[in-house]
Amino acid sequence: MKKGVKQLISMAAVCSGGTFVFAGYNIYHGNEKFYDDILIPLSHRLNPETAHNVAVQASKFNLIPHSRFKDPECLKTNVWNIKFPNPVGMAAGFDKQGEAVNGLHNVGFGFVEIGSVTPIPQPGNPQPRVFRLPEDSAVINRYGFNSDGHDAVYERLQVLRKNGTDCIIGVNLGKNKTSNDPVQDYIDGIKMFGEVADYLVINISSPNTPGLRDWQHSSQLQELLSALVSAKNKLPQPNKPPLLLKLAPDLTQQERKDIAKVISRKECAVDGLIISNTTVSRENLQSPAAVEQGGLSGKPLTVSSTGLIKDMFVLTKGKVPIVGVGGIFTGKDAYEKIRAGASLIQFYTAYIYHGPPRITKIKQELSDLLSADGYRSVAEAVGKDVKV
Repeated sequence: MKKGVKQLISMAAVCSGGTFVFAGYNIYHGNEKFYDDILIPLSHRLNPETAHNVAVQASKFNLIPHSRFKDPECLKTNVWNIKFPNPVGMAAGFDKQGEAVNGLHNVGFGFVEIGSVTPIPQPGNPQPRVFRLPEDSAVINRYGFNSDGHDAVYERLQVLRKNGTDCIIGVNLGKNKTSNDPVQDYIDGIKMFGEVADYLVINISSPNTPGLRDWQHSSQLQELLSALVSAKNKLPQPNKPPLLLKLAPDLTQQERKDIAKVISRKECAVDGLIISNTTVSRENLQSPAAVEQGGLSGKPLTVSSTGLIKDMFVLTKGKVPIVGVGGIFTGKDAYEKIRAGASLIQFYTAYIYHGPPRITKIKQELSDLLSADGYRSVAEAVGKDVKV
């Protein structure tokens, strides 16, 4: 081999090694600029669903270093007698199959919601079914409840519990697309996951399963919730998990009032609300992918989800804890949802665009905002922008 060729090979080896060291150093330290300028743009060269699957596997196999950020005392909060180390959770839709719980917990999330999980395994809608809207800091998905099914997901969570995980886990329940008895699908989910979930979520607000949102209408909602609250109350374990209802941001004012009226009834009294799911609205979007069908998440959802939080906080007189989700990219976004009435918050789309460092950024900024306004805890700030 000629001397020049050997030198080129040596230089390539040194450069490659240096690149790996540089990347490893910045990933280990959670360098936000490295993620925003290099790692996330590289991951976005993959199609969105492939990138999603890669991110889930990275969390599943703990390839992302543990967060070195220590949660401030003011971020600790207690909801449903569950002690959350911080109020920032991973929303449902990222870890659909319950594979990445510990990895997500280790990078700093205060809780992780998995799913939606359907009773019988189903593939979901045909691909492509996920689309980035970078000009709008948004994503459209029409996954359609692709799920490994109750049995497979339950086994994963059971292993986590046996291994002593201290992650707070929510299980988001869906119905099968071709189900003849949607109510029974949710009852089966409550029975299956009641012993392994810290809380359960009834998802009747995804726009990607035909007819699902109809269950938010007053008469159907009353039928559904009376059956599900009864099923939860019949669970054998003494500490029954809270039952939450996830709502769409596209509800009319009358529908919001009707839902509040339904859940005020004892037989339909859920323990909390998640506000909100994705939207079917397409107002003021710039990205070419805005023409795609499905649920829109990200920054375009910020105002509407916060508005729905305020409305439901008022309509329920602040008595029903709310998990605020939709368009949270900063600590300020999170704080606005808390002051609107949310006791906890979740995000997902910002994770797609900014990676794990965004968790620390939101928590640090939220802590600073609480302190600046003289609040010693998240609970003290809940609903402060709303008159009940």
